[in-house]
Amino acid sequence: MEKNPIEGKYLGQRVEYPQQYSPEYLVAVPRSLNREIYGLDNSNLPFVGVDVWHAWELSFLTEKGLPVAGVIKLIYPADSPSIVESKSFKLYLNGFNMSRFGSTREEGITIVKDLIKKDLSSVLETSVIVTFFPAYASEGGADFADWQLLEELPEIETTEFVAYTETPALFQTSSGNEKELRVASHLLRSNCKITHQPDWGSAFIYIKGNMLPDKLSLLKYLVSIRNENHFHEEICEMIYKRLVDAFAPEDLMVTTIYTRRGGIDICPVRASKASLLPLALTSADQLSKKLIRQ
Repeated sequence: MEKNPIEGKYLGQRVEYPQQYSPEYLVAVPRSLNREIYGLDNSNLPFVGVDVWHAWELSFLTEKGLPVAGVIKLIYPADSPSIVESKSFKLYLNGFNMSRFGSTREEGITIVKDLIKKDLSSVLETSVIVTFFPAYASEGGADFADWQLLEELPEIETTEFVAYTETPALFQTSSGNEKELRVASHLLRSNCKITHQPDWGSAFIYIKGNMLPDKLSLLKYLVSIRNENHFHEEICEMIYKRLVDAFAPEDLMVTTIYTRRGGIDICPVRASKASLLPLALTSADQLSKKLIRQ
C-alpha cells in the first residue's frame, strides 16, 4: 500500500525531537482515509465511540526549574474529522520536557493541560477532553474483569491456526442458544500502517443478537489480523464492521486496548449505543485499571 504523505510525515522518518514547546509538530490524519475501504461514511457512522489515549510520560518544568511528571488522558469522539498521528503527538509532548510553565506545580499543570486541549482541539477540529493525573495517582475501575478469554477455550490446543491476514470468511455462526457474548483476547497483534512495526493489544467484544459468532471462529478471525498493517483506530472499526456485516447484531461494542509505545497507548472504543461504552476507560476523571502490557 502506498504511503499517504500526511500519515507518513514523521512515521518512519528520522526526526529531531523538539527542545521546547512546539505545537506545529501536531499532524491530523483524516479518518476518511481509513474508512472508505470498509464502506464507512463519516456523515452516517454505524457506531458511537471515542478514542482514548494515555500519555504515560508527560513531563515539564515549573518556572523555578522543578520537573513535574504525570499521565495525560485524552478523549475525543469517533466522529471527529481526523485523528492525531501518533508520532507527531509524541514529538509534540517531548517539546514540553524542558519548557517552563507556571510559578507553582499546580499552576503549571493547569497551563500545560489547557495548552494540550487547545492545540489538539484546534488541529482535530473537535472538542478534546484532557485530564492530568500525577505520577502517584491510583487506578480506578476495571471494565473487563469478568469477560471470557477466548484463548482459554478447551479446544484451543487441538485447533489449527493458519490465517494471518484479515479473513472475515473465518466467522462461523454459533449453534448454541446464547443471545449475547462478552469475550476478550490478549492475542491481538497488528502492524503500524507506515513503519510495519508490531503493535500488541487486547480486544474486548460484547455482542447481542439472534445470530452470534462461534467463539473459536471469532478467535481465529482476531488471530488473522496478525500481519495486517493498519492504525489502531482502523483495527477497532474493521472488527466492528466485519461483525455487523456477518451477524447483524442488535447490540455491539468493540474495544481495542493497545500496548504503549513511546510512552503512549491508544484505546479506541466503538459501540452501537452510548450505554455500552466501558465506563472507567471512557471516563475523563479516572485512570482505568491497566492491563499488564500497558
